[in-house]
Amino acid sequence: MNLGDTLSTLVRERWVELWFRTGEHLLLIGCSTLAACTIGLPFGILAFRLPRLRTPLTALVATLQTVPSLAMLACLLALLEKIGAVPALIALTLYALLPIVRNTLAGLDGVAPEIREAARGIGMTSRQQLVLVELPLAAPVIGAGIRTAAVVGVGIATLSAFIGAGGLGQFINRGLALSNTNLILLGAVPAALLALLVDGALASCLWAIRPQPLDSVRSRYRLAARRVLAVGSLFVLFVLGIGGFLVDRERRSGEAQSAIAETVRVGTKNFTEQLILGELMAQLLEESGLNVQRRFNLGGTMICHGALIHGEIDLYAEYTGTALTAILGEDPSANELLVSQVVDREYRERFDVEWFPAFAFNNTYSLTVRETFAAESGLSRISDLVPFGAQLTAGFTAEFSERPDGYPGLRESYGLRFREVRDLDPALMYQAIGGEEVDVICAFATDARVAAHQLITLVDDREFFPPYQAAPVVSSGALRRIPAIRQALLPLGGLIDDDTMRRLNLEVDIKGRRPAEVAREFLQSLSAGRR
Repeated sequence: MNLGDTLSTLVRERWVELWFRTGEHLLLIGCSTLAACTIGLPFGILAFRLPRLRTPLTALVATLQTVPSLAMLACLLALLEKIGAVPALIALTLYALLPIVRNTLAGLDGVAPEIREAARGIGMTSRQQLVLVELPLAAPVIGAGIRTAAVVGVGIATLSAFIGAGGLGQFINRGLALSNTNLILLGAVPAALLALLVDGALASCLWAIRPQPLDSVRSRYRLAARRVLAVGSLFVLFVLGIGGFLVDRERRSGEAQSAIAETVRVGTKNFTEQLILGELMAQLLEESGLNVQRRFNLGGTMICHGALIHGEIDLYAEYTGTALTAILGEDPSANELLVSQVVDREYRERFDVEWFPAFAFNNTYSLTVRETFAAESGLSRISDLVPFGAQLTAGFTAEFSERPDGYPGLRESYGLRFREVRDLDPALMYQAIGGEEVDVICAFATDARVAAHQLITLVDDREFFPPYQAAPVVSSGALRRIPAIRQALLPLGGLIDDDTMRRLNLEVDIKGRRPAEVAREFLQSLSAGRR
């Protein structure tokens, strides 16, 4: 089956979710563009009327445009202490200001001085000149700025999924996490088409309001046709935006039941194992009669942790070594019992969060190289890699490059330094080392792709890496509000060893199955075993 056939099958299977995500995307674009117009038009008028403010105002909005999108979202997360639509809408609004402010200023500057003089000559006030003369004449240029802002916003909004705001970027985010090209295209192609549709709809609206002489029947028919086209374009956007929410029956029925059954918000980071664990927890909660809101693919550790302690999610799966070093700021330790005791105590005292019993697997970091390179160079331990480091390129996740239990700690513990370190998405590391674009990666012990790509993990002979026992971390507030969470998730304790987790990861990463399907099958096999 070729890529086109696979993608069309995926669209048929997920058309309801695709429609819903399109609606979310349009809602983000519509609200942010409207907000940007509300702010940008007065800014542009102010800059036109007060020349001394022109340079500062345009410089301000231009500066906002230079901030990278992910950096903007990360800063807003830190400032607002919230994930979801609010920081995404603020970021999109800020990015939309530049074309609107500049085009408003350019449009008003473009009005001929003779026209203004004529308006003053017939006794118009400054306000009347602006409303009745200058803005109507500047409307085509201002409209072009709004079109630009909206179309650019469609692309930037795909990044909003990184912080749990939904939209078509959700598919792209999942596809990157799972190395699934079809999922990436399921988000990217509709986003591109949506940008064209939004641009066309706004263009038809501007065309419909453009002044023209009505001195013949033909010209009147032409104006009517323009208005019908504009209304039709807006209706299509309305159907896309609202229809998805209406056809998503599962979501709507879940909301209708929320008065009876409590809703638990389950989060995950952005890689395969997290998605599987998230589904395992979500499905067990659903089996116990609770509604579940899945807030998956939230990015890295600090985003998930921030969402948990600020009440944006109720639980997610965390790793003891990650909690010890990245969140608590403690030095790495190889003592598994000590690490578990420290994180359990500190999480209760600092964050009012409870660690549940661990799943039983240890997904520790490991430096990994190609089998052929290891055989040629006689590598079996991390210490063996040190003499070659200056000649090698490493591909690490962004977290590993900065965390004390990652590359900085390895440099200190082993004296290991590479010629170049590239930040890579977890899913792309394996493609990069398989294609010999990097020589070393930071793999995970339970990742089935290590064997699939003919890689070998090097022994941590100085026991630098701490244990990474995975377990649900749950807000104590959520447990007080919904005591059934505890009973639902306790059966997962001690249930998944290294080999089992590796097998579940293989089903998704190598065989291309969905995390939800793999999790459901695993839980069904456990139920059958108990019978």
